[in-house]
Amino acid sequence: MKIEVVKATQQQKSVLCNLMELYQYDLSEIEAKDVDSCGLFGYQYLDYYWTEPERHPFLVEVDEKLAGFILINQHTYLYQNNNAMSIAEFFILKKYRSQGIGEQVATQIFDQFPGNWEVRQTAFNLGAQAFWSKVISQYTNGAFNEVLLNDDRWHGSIKTFDNSDKLLT
Repeated sequence: MKIEVVKATQQQKSVLCNLMELYQYDLSEIEAKDVDSCGLFGYQYLDYYWTEPERHPFLVEVDEKLAGFILINQHTYLYQNNNAMSIAEFFILKKYRSQGIGEQVATQIFDQFPGNWEVRQTAFNLGAQAFWSKVISQYTNGAFNEVLLNDDRWHGSIKTFDNSDKLLT
C-alpha cells in the first residue's frame, strides 16, 4: 500500500472543500453543528490555507486514490512560541481507517515539521483522543505532555511534544 501526503494546490481547494464536508459530517455525531440553508457545513478558515504562510493544506492518497486530508497551522493554545505547529484538522475516509494509514500520515507530517507541536482533541471526541494518545506516544516514545483545558478557548485534551531532535537525523 502506497501512502502519500501531498501539499494541496490552489487548484485542489475544491477537492479539499468536498472532503471537509465529509469530515464535518462524521463529526456531526459529537458536535452540535448544523448545515446551512444549502445543506453544507462550510469551513470558514479554508481559504486562509492558500494565503497565510503559517498554514499548510495536505491531501492524503492511498494507492493514488484520495483518502483524506490534514490541515496544519501555527495557531496554538499553550505554546507562546510562534514556530509551534498544530494539527487543525485531520481526516481519513472510513474505508481507510484502522489500517495504520492515519498513523503513517501523522508521522510523515511530524517529521516534515520538526519542533514544538500541539495536537488538540475535543472533550467529546473519544475516538480522536485514543488515536492521538497512541500515535503520539509511539512517535515520541512516551515523551509528551497532556493538558486538559476547559475554558473559553478550548474544551478538551491538548497533547504537546518537541521533535526538534528530528533535525539531527
